[in-house]
Amino acid sequence: MAAPMAAQAGKVLRSFAIRTSLLNRTQGVQVTSRRWLNLQEYQSKKLMADNGVTVQRFFVADSASDALQAAKRLNAREIVLKAQILAGGRGKGVFDSGLKGGVHLTTDPNKVETLAKQMIGYHLTTKQTAKEGVKVHKVMVAEALDISRETYLAILMDRACNGPVLVGSPQGGVDIEEVAEKTPELIFKEEIDIFEGIKDSQALRMADNLGFKGPLRQQAADQIKKLYELFLKVDATQVEVNPFGETPEGQVVCFDAKINFDDNAEFRQKEIFAMDDTSETDPIESEAASYDLKYIGMEGNIACFVNGAGLAMATCDIIDLYGGKPANFLDLGGGVKEAQVYQAFKLLTADPKTCLSWIPFGMLAIQHHKTRVRSIIPVVVFGVNWSQDLQRLVVPRVTGSEHQMFFQHF
Repeated sequence: MAAPMAAQAGKVLRSFAIRTSLLNRTQGVQVTSRRWLNLQEYQSKKLMADNGVTVQRFFVADSASDALQAAKRLNAREIVLKAQILAGGRGKGVFDSGLKGGVHLTTDPNKVETLAKQMIGYHLTTKQTAKEGVKVHKVMVAEALDISRETYLAILMDRACNGPVLVGSPQGGVDIEEVAEKTPELIFKEEIDIFEGIKDSQALRMADNLGFKGPLRQQAADQIKKLYELFLKVDATQVEVNPFGETPEGQVVCFDAKINFDDNAEFRQKEIFAMDDTSETDPIESEAASYDLKYIGMEGNIACFVNGAGLAMATCDIIDLYGGKPANFLDLGGGVKEAQVYQAFKLLTADPKTCLSWIPFGMLAIQHHKTRVRSIIPVVVFGVNWSQDLQRLVVPRVTGSEHQMFFQHF
């Protein structure tokens, strides 16, 4: 049970790609109904530091001169410079300036300035970005700390347990999915009663399982409790710390963290949601979100127009199975209105690479009353009262219960 849960934590935090393999490797994962809030690494670290969690000292800079000043202010033995983008794989990425690597270590503050000049304003391409890469606007200048031992720690909401679960492993600094697959006995779990909160005994037991000894045991337990307090305070759905490590000086530090937030809590987490970084988000995805539509762009040329996340994923899989390539994942969501249908179709037709729109109709007949279906279907197919630029040939194929109703409109 703990191993699949750990895999879930790592996978869900890293990607929202629509693939059949996602379902196979992350059983029980709940697909969120909206685009996740995106925070840069330095923003997550600030949230943690503000809530008493131990992180490295750091500054953020948006120019090479600011990076130099930050490095001098740190007055650290060694400095780590990190390009701030939302994609992973920065360390092995390449800038269009010619610089290799989005993460660099140095003992010379002047070197920080030189490196920052080759990062800020340039595009960084990693294994998780598009071919053109992502433009870097900021860098994080942080104190580099030696790590004597790395562990993994995550807190996530789990439906099977009806509440939060603490997941940990003494093997950190690597993909937790690999640990869960190869050595599942090294994955440990603590179910937390949402009403009672995390108990001292649970935090200490997890510290033991992670291998913290002596005074580090209590220190690790205290950090675990503070992370749980943060988890509740910010309405997080998941907090992942990898590595959750110890230094040769005997300090437990959260070296890297990723936080997911509950979109339904936006009304009481306005300050956090105001930090949302949309600079790397597909503009179509952002526009779709403004209409409460779930859209993810893909590489193909067959547009998908579907109601329901499950059917949308199945549609993408079927297109791929028969040799096609889906251009997008689009879920209209429950209670769809005609205005949303219009905006959804507008988004699809605006994509120049699409040559065909596939619209499975069965879901509308199942989820809506007949009168509601009759009002929606003509809008989808013919674009009633739509501007001329949206007129596009749509070939309907309708089978199933009461399919005759569909053709009454033509």
